[in-house]
Amino acid sequence: MKTLYLSDLDGTLLQSSIRISEYSLRTINALIEKGLLFSYATARSIVTAEKVTKGLNLRLPPIINNGAFILDEAKKPLIENFLGDSAQAMLESMFEVDVFPLVYAFIDGRERFSYCPSLCTEGMNAFLDMRKGDIRIRTVDKTDELKRGRIFNIICIDEPDKLYPLYEEFRESYSCVYHKDIYTHYQWLEISSKAATKANAAKQLQKLLGCDRIVAFGDGKNDIELFKAADECYATANADDELKKLATDIILSNDEDGVAKWLERNAAETAF
Repeated sequence: MKTLYLSDLDGTLLQSSIRISEYSLRTINALIEKGLLFSYATARSIVTAEKVTKGLNLRLPPIINNGAFILDEAKKPLIENFLGDSAQAMLESMFEVDVFPLVYAFIDGRERFSYCPSLCTEGMNAFLDMRKGDIRIRTVDKTDELKRGRIFNIICIDEPDKLYPLYEEFRESYSCVYHKDIYTHYQWLEISSKAATKANAAKQLQKLLGCDRIVAFGDGKNDIELFKAADECYATANADDELKKLATDIILSNDEDGVAKWLERNAAETAF
């Protein structure tokens, strides 16, 4: 029986240092070498995901941008899910209530994320401080410039009383994740295509690989649908309480190498 093992990154496979420990790298790489079908499913783009997973010898396509894309070995999309033309009207609705998000899109064939520096919130600036030097950065002077390109993800970082009504407005038509960032603790609202979820991408990857089962690992609210789609699901000890309620079991925290230790103990005998 072929099993696909999928792990979230931040708060799950990554330690609080925003890196994978040497123990986890050594353990998971050894299992991959033996045939473990392992990959990650993250809200990160491939640009930042590759930085924080340096040393991980991944052989399967990764799921990035919360399921917007599954990438091949050349880092080209195998599967892609854009928001489409409706993103323009959505952005207008945000502007009307003084919410000016980070907008992820392909512009002239390049992945970019755009924002208006003069309209950034404190939370947005905290996020941007962690992205200094990112080649995708695109600053704009006018909000209309945020509408350019093929948009696949919109991230709002603002006060809950401004973001929750937007979550309620869009949650039925789009994939919406309303949560607090684990690093900065500011309120986020992430919006993408209804098809762009970790759960949907996991099922697509399962089909591509011909796997019989999915075993998932996670810690946050954006892992809820992935857990529902998996045959087994394991929440780290540091995970969100709502996610823990869905878990098959609770494993050690991200700082205790929970994923690697579970795989070493359980997958070594059953995965190959």
